[in-house]
Amino acid sequence: MNITLITGGSRGIGAATAQLCAQRGMGVILTYNSNAQAAESVVAAINAEGGKAVALELDVGNVGSFGVFVDAVRQTLQSTWQATTLNGLVNNAGHGLFNPIETVTEAQFDSLMGVQLKGPFFLTQALLPLMQEGASIVNLTSATTRVATAGVAPYAAFKGGLDVLTRYMAKEFGERRIRANAVSPGAIRTELGGGLNDEFEALLASQTALGRVGEPDDVARVIATLLSEDSGWINGQSIDVSGGYIL
Repeated sequence: MNITLITGGSRGIGAATAQLCAQRGMGVILTYNSNAQAAESVVAAINAEGGKAVALELDVGNVGSFGVFVDAVRQTLQSTWQATTLNGLVNNAGHGLFNPIETVTEAQFDSLMGVQLKGPFFLTQALLPLMQEGASIVNLTSATTRVATAGVAPYAAFKGGLDVLTRYMAKEFGERRIRANAVSPGAIRTELGGGLNDEFEALLASQTALGRVGEPDDVARVIATLLSEDSGWINGQSIDVSGGYIL
């Protein structure tokens, strides 16, 4: 069985991806930072449909905890699936910061960088020994790296860094046939930034060629496809999943 680890799998795009991957026959390890109840609800829903999932706690911004986390992943693989390797890794966990440049503090900057760029870098590094040859990595970036939006400069900058890092992962991991791609969502109905009110949603829909904001499932389908052999010759790419946001 193919087994995929999805960070930030307790809600939003991560939860939708976990459920869809399980529906497509993958085993799923999903992580959560603080909301264990939400994570267990996703696990319960997957198991009720005949899939298999396990939730593990992880603070992606705390690189010092990664050694203990990798040990937990190794034990979970063995006890749950009698396996030793992962076939997929989705670097999804994160949070936003919606402040103009002149008001961003150093602490805010460092915290966001830790979750959006430093964390994925070192978590991928830590999990590499568990990645099977031919595995797939998917990094979640953002349409804000393509379209400048006031108030999200640090967020967009770190997502842009992750976009560049994706290409380097594809290059350096190629000897093991490990693919790395980025998915760049546009306006999606999630809790990021406090969610969408009606007025903001209408504005975003008007700026999107398909005339609506996206749903987590819209992004999850692309991620699940990139994790599969159907995308076996797609590597080092950043795929815009935005319905045509500000074309």
